[in-house]
Amino acid sequence: MTQHWDLLIDRADLARVEVRPLPEPDAMALADGEVLLDVERFTLTANNITYGVYGDRLGYWRFFPEDDTWGRIPVWGFATVRRSTVETIPVGTRLFGYLPMASHWITRLERRPWGVVDVSPHRAELPAAYNSLVEAAPGPLDDQIALLRPLFLTAFLLDDFFAENADFGAQTFILSSASSKTALGLGWLLAQRGARVIGLTSARNAAFVESVGCYAEARTYEALADRPIEGQVVFVDFAGAPEVVAAVHHMLGDHLVHSAVVGSTHQTDGPVGPGRLPGPRPTFFFAPERLKQRSRDWGGEVLNSRIQTALEAFISANGWLEVSTHAGPAALEGVYQTVLSGRARPEEGHMVTPG
Repeated sequence: MTQHWDLLIDRADLARVEVRPLPEPDAMALADGEVLLDVERFTLTANNITYGVYGDRLGYWRFFPEDDTWGRIPVWGFATVRRSTVETIPVGTRLFGYLPMASHWITRLERRPWGVVDVSPHRAELPAAYNSLVEAAPGPLDDQIALLRPLFLTAFLLDDFFAENADFGAQTFILSSASSKTALGLGWLLAQRGARVIGLTSARNAAFVESVGCYAEARTYEALADRPIEGQVVFVDFAGAPEVVAAVHHMLGDHLVHSAVVGSTHQTDGPVGPGRLPGPRPTFFFAPERLKQRSRDWGGEVLNSRIQTALEAFISANGWLEVSTHAGPAALEGVYQTVLSGRARPEEGHMVTPG
């Protein structure tokens, strides 16, 4: 299979993918202001599936656009500048940020006081958080940071949101899709503040969720109502499974003080509908908006320092992550279908290299 490639996904059927060849990187013309990035490696998690599920609603298809049928799901990873027309971003600059699933890519970058920014015209109206790239010298925790930072960032922002709102008066949090890396990050952060956290998960992942130490209690979805939950409760839905949301709302009723919808790992079930549920209306939590607010409140440098400090503490306290590396587009297709179908093992982190 070609060394130079680009993976496209059917926007209406996420299981349908197509690998297309790209021209030799040294044969591609650059306009003023453009750089050519060699993609070094990127992560693939359930979070990327969420980008596809909400691609139209939240604009994820617009970061690396193709057409109305085919799109590119963004991923997080490392890339190195191979060719550049931007004096302040020389060849060899290594960056971490939003990338397409491809071997290389041409885009427009500018250096700003706070870092490197993608200034492609089609991205001007998209959330600024996704347009920033961080200079990244190679380090021993590269794989863990690449796999966990984008997911932990959402967990950090959720925990900060709940703390600012005094946890809505709740003593207990229930997190669905508790084996997901974002839920694990939030569960750990909440526990650091003394909250009681219950992880909801499938029977298949129950042993893992019990073993990681992020939750006071693990329950399978089927066993949700087996024992009462005392006091006021916040529910955070990472699964996007309407029947789970409905079950939690009906079980808790007025004891439920806040219901947050974060993402969809069970993508075949579709997003939560607006149905009439007891308790508070489920509210969508959009991390980039919270990030933008905190960047204004604290300044970018303080915000990044707080996130990095919390992330490093999380990595050092949680040794369950197993990194698996997959090389080339054929291997990528295989692991993509595994993650899409929900068959990925929760303790496994998938890194992909172009070839």
